Amino acid sequence: MRVRHKPWARGKLEHYTDIVIRSPKYYNGEWGEAFHREARLCVEIGTGKGQFIVGMAEKDPDANFIGIELHESIIVSALQKCLDANLKNVRLINADARGLTEYFAEDEVDDIYLNFCDPWPKNRHEKRRLTYSAFLAQYEYVLKSHGAIHFKTDNQGLFEYSLESFSQYGFLLRNISLDLHHANDRENIMTEYEEKFSKKGQRIYRCEAVCND
Repeated sequence: MRVRHKPWARGKLEHYTDIVIRSPKYYNGEWGEAFHREARLCVEIGTGKGQFIVGMAEKDPDANFIGIELHESIIVSALQKCLDANLKNVRLINADARGLTEYFAEDEVDDIYLNFCDPWPKNRHEKRRLTYSAFLAQYEYVLKSHGAIHFKTDNQGLFEYSLESFSQYGFLLRNISLDLHHANDRENIMTEYEEKFSKKGQRIYRCEAVCND
């Protein structure tokens, strides 16, 4: 996906430093300070324009939510959604998710959400997939015992790969769905991509991978 450059995005992000955390390493192990309270900590990797994380935060105000997104011109839309909804339980990190273990301490995160990440279908790009073993090692490190990875995709190949990757790494699989919207899960919060794909009649695949400590 080509990202449309928004030259004003950086200035806006820097204006709302209470929501957009510019130095996430500072809060490693102390994320309760960023929210001014201790609560369950949920992290979305690749938060995009923020529809999912805002929906989750509205649905569960007792939890703290963090959205990680690399591109300034995308995460600024997530910031605006947080402002419009007047949410107090969302923080955003404008950084590369590959630094996850620098931002969060061991056993600090309760849930990780991976929604419609790039499938990187070519074999030579396997290491870039967010469900590749090197990424799973980071997730396992920051997740609490029995913490879960919540994974959704429209790509059958990536889903099959991810199920195998989770299983081989030792995660316990649960809540597997090969057609999430057909199952009519009323608890499901959709992303922007999910709405788009669903309207086209595409299948949405979902599973949860639990740290089996």
